[in-house]
Amino acid sequence: MKKLNLLSLLILFATIISSCGKDDSPVDETGNLEIVNLQSGAVLQGSYSGKDIRLAEGTYTLKAYVYLTGGSKLTIAPGSVIKSDIVEKGALIVERNSQLIADGTAAKPIVFTSGRPVGQRNPGDWGGIILLGNAPTNRTTTPTIEGGVGRAYGGTKSDDNSGIIRYVRIEFAGIAAEPNSEINGLTLGGVGNATIIDYVQTVYANDDAYEFFGGSVNAKHLVAYATADDDFDFDFGYGGKIQFAVSLRDPLFVDGGDAGNGIECDNDATGTAAAPFTKPLLSNFTILGPNGAANTAVNHNFAARFRRATTFVINNSIFLGHPDGGLSLESDATYNAFISGTSEFKNNIVFALAAPFKLGSDVLVSGASATNIQTKALADGTVSVASSSAAGLTDAFNLATPSFLPASGSIALSGAAFTGTIGDSFFEKVTYKGAFGTNNWLAGWTSFTYTKTANGY
Repeated sequence: MKKLNLLSLLILFATIISSCGKDDSPVDETGNLEIVNLQSGAVLQGSYSGKDIRLAEGTYTLKAYVYLTGGSKLTIAPGSVIKSDIVEKGALIVERNSQLIADGTAAKPIVFTSGRPVGQRNPGDWGGIILLGNAPTNRTTTPTIEGGVGRAYGGTKSDDNSGIIRYVRIEFAGIAAEPNSEINGLTLGGVGNATIIDYVQTVYANDDAYEFFGGSVNAKHLVAYATADDDFDFDFGYGGKIQFAVSLRDPLFVDGGDAGNGIECDNDATGTAAAPFTKPLLSNFTILGPNGAANTAVNHNFAARFRRATTFVINNSIFLGHPDGGLSLESDATYNAFISGTSEFKNNIVFALAAPFKLGSDVLVSGASATNIQTKALADGTVSVASSSAAGLTDAFNLATPSFLPASGSIALSGAAFTGTIGDSFFEKVTYKGAFGTNNWLAGWTSFTYTKTANGY
């Protein structure tokens, strides 16, 4: 009897000790992250470390720079709206090893936008979304992201996973944190190819719509609408794949201090031979400029500007209506990579108000010329047309209600090819050039109805 009482006491004592050391906070399925359930009306602010933050469908405020660190995960329900605080302008920064799960639907997209009322919203009302991953860059030291954020990105893990951004609109982003260091609509620094980026629209971004700093992330169904600077910007060894992307410029809106291009691509800021070389693999883009509209702002520039020792593949695409040129190659290394076949510009349709093919003044290769660029492009299946209308798109330059689909009989409905560098399973083997065939994948989740007033949109 005495032994039994002693055993019971020992069990009770062990239970008390165990209970004293137990954390009763709910944890997620991994057993590591504390669950934080938020309801509509909540404010996101500060830094979240080791948290599994779950937002029910509703409207939320993003206040100042918000950081996800320490393996945190933010999951946003479809149909939710994330508005920036007006005074303390927001930005969402997802640091390495953390994740954003913004997985909307066509019927219920997730919208990140200005906190100002409709009619008073403007580009730069808040920062934007920044994903930072562990995938490779061509920097010799660990880089930090621009925009006044100063957080590190990059590593050695190509298949890193920063989460899901799908059926998402990003409106009126682009804080100018400091001169030449703005936050873009969507910034991806060293993001890996296990991340899902699909069906995303940026609207009136005050800097670039999408900027890729190194990394290997792939993407499909991207929309850049009325961007100030570049629609798609690649740098620091980016080597991912993108298919089905469209950009449409607002003729009256462009960056006041920089030239706005459809695509801009560099190996790095000074054109070094740092490896891995920047080489985006792109297919089925529709890149549309202001097309000679009245009162077009002067800083609209090229459809596709490849410079500073970069390489590239851009095939099966449409480039129309840019004022300063279609395809521009700048620097000796960029020009040589194209002429040698390391870079590709195949099976495209091109029209520019100036010459469709341009040679940068910094190209000093003996015998180099814009004619050589054109000759190679045309030999590789590209067509240079005499006007934007010759491409046969339905109503592509209508800013409020565009239709990017090829009309019946359009030359864009056939002629695409998928071999070599874009022959793998990522690329859908469609027959058409540009971002659209007969299916309008913009339906339901995008918006183009932004009317300019004296105070904004």
